Amino acid sequence: MKSGFRFLASVALTVFVSGPALAEDTIKIGNIVTTAGVLKSIAEPAVVAADIAVDEINAAGGINGKKVELVRFEASSDPKQASVGARKLAQDDGVLAILGPFSSAEFSVALNDAERLKVLMMPNSASTPGLTDGKTYSYRLSEDESKQFSRLLKSIKAKGVKADTAEIVYISDEVVSNAAGTKLYPALLEAAGIKHGSPIAVQYKSFDMSAQAAQIMQSNPDIVAIAGTPPSASKVIKELRRQGYKGRIIGSQIFADPNVLELFGPEGDGTLLVAGFWKGFNARSQAFNDKFVAEAEKRGIHKLGAHHSDAQTYDTLFLMKQVMEKAGVTGDPSKLADEREKVVAAMQGVNFSGILGDNICFAGHDAELPGYVIEIKDGQWTKFDQAPADPCK
Repeated sequence: MKSGFRFLASVALTVFVSGPALAEDTIKIGNIVTTAGVLKSIAEPAVVAADIAVDEINAAGGINGKKVELVRFEASSDPKQASVGARKLAQDDGVLAILGPFSSAEFSVALNDAERLKVLMMPNSASTPGLTDGKTYSYRLSEDESKQFSRLLKSIKAKGVKADTAEIVYISDEVVSNAAGTKLYPALLEAAGIKHGSPIAVQYKSFDMSAQAAQIMQSNPDIVAIAGTPPSASKVIKELRRQGYKGRIIGSQIFADPNVLELFGPEGDGTLLVAGFWKGFNARSQAFNDKFVAEAEKRGIHKLGAHHSDAQTYDTLFLMKQVMEKAGVTGDPSKLADEREKVVAAMQGVNFSGILGDNICFAGHDAELPGYVIEIKDGQWTKFDQAPADPCK
């Protein structure tokens, strides 16, 4: 798989990164990708989603009659490299806007470059609350972790799932997991009236979770909230079930990947989590999901379904198309600074419909998106509940 993707990346760079001869014939959009490092498993497939969107946009005539050209930079899960990528794409490659970087950790650093260089930046999946507060050029077509996890807790209460007590497990050396497990989950559980113990830390590279699971078994809570990426969450879940835990296991968007069906195995049955994408939302959502799974498989990437970050990647490019057409961009390098400002101006008051939802608006610089509570039931990714998008104020 690794060698296959290296070939893919080489081809992609050859196809999408062109010289001055094409500069005025295309609309250049930067794409900071993460296909290596700790985020590889969830971030790499977003490349597939981006390529599908660009193919569809170009097949329909491009943007203002010009083909879209993606110019890529590899961040490898490293915030410092994401910052380097933002500077290179904006200063050297002259892109009109930047898709990516992928995660909150990468985006929180790279957005400072986007703000300084005055270029629209929209990440694939960053969901840490408050990242775009006070920013001018940074927007997100993703729902923050706080709102989505709150929706999950409300759904659990409304559906009668026993949830009077809880324990929290988090991955101490995963930035987003750490923040969610030590700050976000405790506050939201308390707000929901769910008593919990002190968050229990495990490390990303840990193989033995027996001590942490034994600690949880002593209190035997109604629910265990795990803040961790799929591989880490899987280790915790399997050990809890091995030690005989019978309660519900819940999680937020951090491990909301359909591939956890295989990763968690039968021990994952009954797990509840929240995601920002549901393939059955409309016909276009289902078509994207099916196309994405098939295309990923061709590239040696096994996917059981599209992650919400994949759907967000796809919709972000179509949103960029919409605002760029409204701004009347030409891709002329001599007009770059002016057209970048027009693109950002076109984001003000934008209303967008895609595979994530209809009539999506922005509260500040963050999209208001629906939430889908997913239950792993009999080994299937099923919809347990859903929450509509909040209105924009």
